[in-house]
Amino acid sequence: MKLLDKFNIKTNNMHIYDTAFSHSSYCNEHNLTEDYQRLEFLGDKVLDLIMSDYLYNETNYEEGKMTKIRSMYVCENALYEYALLLDFPEYVKVGKGEEASGGKYRKATLADMFESFLGAVYLDQGYKKAREIVYDVVIPFIKEKPETFFMDYKSELQEMVQTTKKSVIYEVIKEEGPSHDRTFTVNAIVDNIVLGTGIAKSKKEAEQEAARHALNKQAKIN
Repeated sequence: MKLLDKFNIKTNNMHIYDTAFSHSSYCNEHNLTEDYQRLEFLGDKVLDLIMSDYLYNETNYEEGKMTKIRSMYVCENALYEYALLLDFPEYVKVGKGEEASGGKYRKATLADMFESFLGAVYLDQGYKKAREIVYDVVIPFIKEKPETFFMDYKSELQEMVQTTKKSVIYEVIKEEGPSHDRTFTVNAIVDNIVLGTGIAKSKKEAEQEAARHALNKQAKIN
């Protein structure tokens, strides 16, 4: 796998990397028991830790600014860009139907698989190698544009409502489609009032869309 060669990863556990790039549709077709999602769960936390470590040790930003920057560079749009940069569609394994509908290039899938890949690296090679990859791929974006590269609408909305000591709740109100091609509808709610609604192919992106909708409505009011 060229991706492993790129980061000088020598492994005796190719299975874990195959799993990291195996979509549920592929697993269903080939009677495999595990797709990428458990590794994604782990990789999400590994990425958060590495990013927090970097921002704490390499900047003098106050807590709020560190949180904002971290969220911008681990949001779905950001993860998707990293995955494309590393040619992830070359490695993604999806079912025939999913591939026919462009599943190898689906934003939510590629974003999630960046995290599942990090989870696999962490288990196989340890924290140091996972950190090396994040520093090689993600940190250059932060250094170039520390606040403006990826818009995180959820953080923007939370900052807006925090002025009144409130918080935003995101509620999934509808899930449609087969397990490998779900569509989520999410409401952004403050004090039991729906401020915005988002529809997307992943919960994360639907939440961002709901927050963006809420911010646009607020801008029109103001």
